Amino acid sequence: MKLHRNHKGLTLIELLVVILIVGVLAAVAIPVYTSYTMRARRSDAKVALEQLRAAQENRRAERGAYSSSLTDLRNTWGGPATRVGDYDLSFTVATGTTFTARAMPWNPRQVSDGSLFIDHNGTKTPADKWAK
Repeated sequence: MKLHRNHKGLTLIELLVVILIVGVLAAVAIPVYTSYTMRARRSDAKVALEQLRAAQENRRAERGAYSSSLTDLRNTWGGPATRVGDYDLSFTVATGTTFTARAMPWNPRQVSDGSLFIDHNGTKTPADKWAK
């Protein structure tokens, strides 16, 4: 006589295999997701720097020199705010005809990304961060 048992549930080995698979997937997914979110936050800064440069060019075309005040520039030509997402915006005007704008991360989750720069010629540094 053969006994038939209904086996319901998981064995310990099956449970450990599932936990291992979930762990491997998490180990791959978390760094990819972190990198993706960092790039997404960086894109906000890139757009803001482009807007800042465009506002400065409008200012120079109308008044012959770049603005030395981000607040004045924003109020007059609609440039970006001083803080965009995880970045603080600033610029230095070396002369009336040159400037360099900077987006510096203020949020600890973005600090490792470093600052982004754009100048009056449209030169973007560091180039590898602008390319991504």
